[in-house]
Order: sequence, then structure tokens, then C-alpha cells
Amino acid sequence: MDIAGMDKSAGEILSSLEGKSLSVKDRMAIERQEMPSQDPNERIRNMNEVALGYTENMARAEALRCLDCKNKPCVEGCPVSIDIPSFIREVAKGDYKKAYDVISASSILPAICGRVCPQEVQCQKYCTVGKALKNVDKAVSIGRLERFVADRNTDAPIPEVAPETGRKVAIVGSGPASISAAADIRRNGHSVVMFEALHKTGGVLSYGIPEFRLPKKLVEKELDKLGKMGVEIRKNTLVGRTRTVHELLGEDGFDAVFIGSGAGLPKFMGIPGENLVGVMSANEYLTRSNLMKAYDSKKSHTPEYRAKRIAVFGGGNVAMDAARTALRLGAEQVDIIYRRTQEEMPARKEEVEHAVEEGCNILMLTQPVEILSDENGKVRAVKVRKCVLGEVGKDGRRKPVEVEGSDYEIPYDAVIVAIGNASNPLIKLTTDEIEVNQRGNFIVDENGKTSMDKVWAGGDIVLGAATVILAMGEGRRAAKGINEYLASLK
Repeated sequence: MDIAGMDKSAGEILSSLEGKSLSVKDRMAIERQEMPSQDPNERIRNMNEVALGYTENMARAEALRCLDCKNKPCVEGCPVSIDIPSFIREVAKGDYKKAYDVISASSILPAICGRVCPQEVQCQKYCTVGKALKNVDKAVSIGRLERFVADRNTDAPIPEVAPETGRKVAIVGSGPASISAAADIRRNGHSVVMFEALHKTGGVLSYGIPEFRLPKKLVEKELDKLGKMGVEIRKNTLVGRTRTVHELLGEDGFDAVFIGSGAGLPKFMGIPGENLVGVMSANEYLTRSNLMKAYDSKKSHTPEYRAKRIAVFGGGNVAMDAARTALRLGAEQVDIIYRRTQEEMPARKEEVEHAVEEGCNILMLTQPVEILSDENGKVRAVKVRKCVLGEVGKDGRRKPVEVEGSDYEIPYDAVIVAIGNASNPLIKLTTDEIEVNQRGNFIVDENGKTSMDKVWAGGDIVLGAATVILAMGEGRRAAKGINEYLASLK
């Protein structure tokens, strides 16, 4: 992609508007700035970030498209209520420090959220520009601007912490909900200890999202902020096994507990052949690659099941991540098998487009019904069945209807199942007091409080598998409840 040309074009836009008082019509006429990215033929050979980020000219040109609406409709779609028009206004002026201050008042993870959050169904969905142009893809690129601001402020000061209160809070997990909760609780002067089951922190940010979408150095940097704020992080501690919630509140002396243990239990389809050698959950596959660097033969801490022809079941972001990772690990053919059409895919449009650009095939209206074995118990093929779209379901998407008698086989030597995750069950197994719904998700009130005294929860353990920013919103809500509870203690 010609970054120099894109930057020059954006610079020309800025020059043409310099010193001019812009009307709504002027702003609406500014061309939306696309995001530079690695060439598809180059990026499938490396794990480097695909999207390269805006230049200063691009960011300022894009910021000028914002109408600075007084009613701020975009904020309605932001789970942590960032003052979006205000930070974009500062980008347009070139004051990136002030823009960062506006964002960081609500979010501790702007570099991450700007990269992986589905802005098109959140803040950008409500953008007046996108609505006026009748196309959410034409909305102001809020997420890209957030990323730009975060990347320009890598040496931003650490959030201020209030004087010590003597109160102590345990945070279970180190994913987005936990990070957000820990930051808000620590800001109020309470002692915070974060417990992480794995040897690395970050939760799904570290084990679930590939390096080419979210560089792990950014995750480490954001977590380093917590350490500098005084948050203690204890790794290799599995709450529900190593320690129980009762022990945290009892002999360990914590005044409150926040549980953000996520949705890490992979779901399978229940079809014949899922126990064959070569069948993996996307969780396992991505964890081996992202957390244990299976893609790097010299530094890897785990073996990777190598295959040339891979089928990926599912149509969400995790399916796209698994498929794109498979290409980078040497697969020659990667098919994403999905029972609806591409229009119904829950994955971000950008991620689907990137997967296709890189060479992944999408087999639409196709349902896996059996995984077939060779003589050694390994995957040799998948039997699939054609589907048609039926009536619209409760989720607003048309239901797939299988076509009887349409079965056929496709040869593969590995299968990755990416059809979703259930809530982590470990804590419930040792904590009867916590009520869950039929899906195993913790039931909480409007303040994130569980049915157990002194215990709050948020993120995927409550929502099921959700987005980073939604999890952060849950963490902030629970932190507010915890801070109010601690303030009421004598």
C-alpha cells in the first residue's frame, strides 16, 4: 500500500482547508481516510501487525470529518463513555496530548481498544456522518483515531492514586474487565492484588488475539501501568483451585473480590469425529501460537500441529484469527466453513476482508456433520451438508436450514473448532453461593454485585464471550460498586 501517496493526499486536504471555517457541508465532503496496511502477500509470511496506523496528516484529515455534535450520539455506543467528540476535536487541532487525556479519563487501554474493538457496531454505529451518508463504513473512524492518539502518547503519565485507605481487593483474572476494575479501584487508594492463572498476564488479549492484530508489547505496556500504580500481580495462581474465593475473603484478608475469569471453556459441535487427532479448539490453537510462540521454531515453548489443509468451523472473529494464523503457520489451504452467508457473519467486516485477501476460502451455507478418520485415527476429511437460509431468528439473522441428501466430503488433515466459548466453570465449582444462569454465566445486579457477599464480577464471566470494550465497561461498573462498598465501611 502506498503510504506516502496516502499521506500526501491527506496533506493536500489539510492545506486546502487551512484557515477556513468549516461548515457541515465542508466536513461531509472530506474523503474518509483509509488505514494503510501490509500487502497481503507479504503479511502472510510474518506475524507483524497488519494495520499500520494513520500518519499525522491522515489523522487530522479524518478528525476534520467529525461534526462535533452537541448531543454526542457516538458516546451512546461507547461502553466506557469516552468523550469522543472532545478527543477528536483535539486531534484536529494537533494537540494529541490533550486528546489522550480526554480518552484516558475513561479508558486505560486506548492502544488496545483502538485496534480490536468493533467500533462499527458501537460508537461508529451512532455517528451522525455515517447516518447522513447511510453507510456505517463512512462514519468517522473513531477507533483508528483512538489508536493514533494512543500510539502518539507512549510516555503518558501514570494515573494518579489517592492516599492509601488500608482496604484490600482481590482481582481474579488479568483480562480487560480485570484491568479496568483494578485501575479504578487502585485510583481510589485501595490495595489491589491481581491473580492470573497463566504464566503471562492479559487474559484473552495475550492468549486469544494474534500478534498480527494486537502486538503483545502493547498488552505488556498497558499492564505495566498497573504495576506502576501499585497493583500487585501474582501469576500461576488459579483461583478456584490454588486459592478459593472463601480463602481470599477469609485467611487472606481481602475486603472484596472482583471476578473477571472470562469465557475460556471452548464449545464443540457434538458431531462424530471431534476426538480425532488433528481436531483442536480455537482456544488451544491460538494459545499455542500467541502465548507460547508456536510460530517461532527457535523460541517456541510448545509444539504446533502442522497441517496443509485446514478446516475452520465458525464465522466470528476467533474463526478469522485461527484461519489467518493457520496461513502464517504454513497451511496451503484454509477453508472457513460457515452455515450462513458472509453477510450474517458475526466477525468484523474488516477481519473477514483481511482473511479473504490473505487467501482464506469461505464456504458459505455449509454445515459440518462429521469429521472422518484415516487408518491411524487422524483427520482425513470433513463431511458437510448444504444449507439454505430460513426464517429470521431472535438474533435478527436468518436461520440456516440443512438440505437433506446434499452431503459431500472435503479432504482435510486438521480441523479447528471456533464456534464460541462458555464461561470458566472453576470458581463456581468451589463457590456455591454464586448464582449462575443456565449458560454458566454469573448473575450480577446493576452494580456488578454477585449473589455472594463481598464478591463482584464482570466481563465474559457475566456476558459470555463479548468484546474488549464491553468487558472493560463491566469492570468499571463493578469497580464503582466496590469503591462505594469500601467507602461505606467504618
